[in-house]
Amino acid sequence: MLSQKESFDYCRKIAKEQAGNFYLTFHLLPKLKSDSMCALYAFMRISDDIADEPSEINFTRKALGIWRDQTLGALNGQFSHPIHPAFALMVQRHQIPHQYLLDVLDGVEMDLDIHRYQTFDELYKYCYRVASAVGLCCIHLWGFNSEKALLPAESAGIALQLTNILRDIKEDYARGRIYLPQEDMVRFDYDEIKLNNEVRDECFFNLLDFQAKRAAKYYEEAQELTQYLDGNARGIFLAMLHTYKAILDKMQKNNFDLFNDRVRIGTFQKLCLLAKYLPYSWKSS
Repeated sequence: MLSQKESFDYCRKIAKEQAGNFYLTFHLLPKLKSDSMCALYAFMRISDDIADEPSEINFTRKALGIWRDQTLGALNGQFSHPIHPAFALMVQRHQIPHQYLLDVLDGVEMDLDIHRYQTFDELYKYCYRVASAVGLCCIHLWGFNSEKALLPAESAGIALQLTNILRDIKEDYARGRIYLPQEDMVRFDYDEIKLNNEVRDECFFNLLDFQAKRAAKYYEEAQELTQYLDGNARGIFLAMLHTYKAILDKMQKNNFDLFNDRVRIGTFQKLCLLAKYLPYSWKSS
């Protein structure tokens, strides 16, 4: 098994190769916390990859069950994967509640069985597990000074996941999944036939505008988190939040042209965001 240093290096390699927008923000943290973010990301990435593996559903379910058992084993000092030494130290060092990690695994497993969400309340539960639970892990890693941080951290996760859902409508549908609440699709008269035909009519714009405004509300609530974070963690939070808010804004600006090119923000804009929030990483908690 790898040493702790080798394990952290392994996790950083995963993060550097796969974290995209998020990896740039890791550099806004002190080295120890940056290493921990890589370990946390590696755990989340592997969990997602197991769930998304194009295999027979029972095989995937079994693989997730094995990964869950291995995760619990790692938390008790039994390492069976290269990320485990770093992962276990990260959880111990930052006192991350184990339930958040199990919530993430519950969330990725939901994708095996649930391909439609009837209501936003149902979707919220999914978003909490796959995104808010991650955010709650992050604030324990970053450091916070009040239990009041928990609610805006939850809202931040919801905001980011709703943005992902809008951006990935085409890709998700190709995999048989629709995350837009069915109640909203009925309300705005936009059905699966239209989605399959990639129709962008007034119903589509109204539906997507409604979803974007809902996400914007959670972005606004998430801003409250800044005041509760350790000083040197505010930069990474604001950079992450505003990177994804920029994606949401770009989708709106492009009139939700989501069936052609996947919406991204350019490298220059990412660097501008990093530069804007870099001073926060120099502040003490």
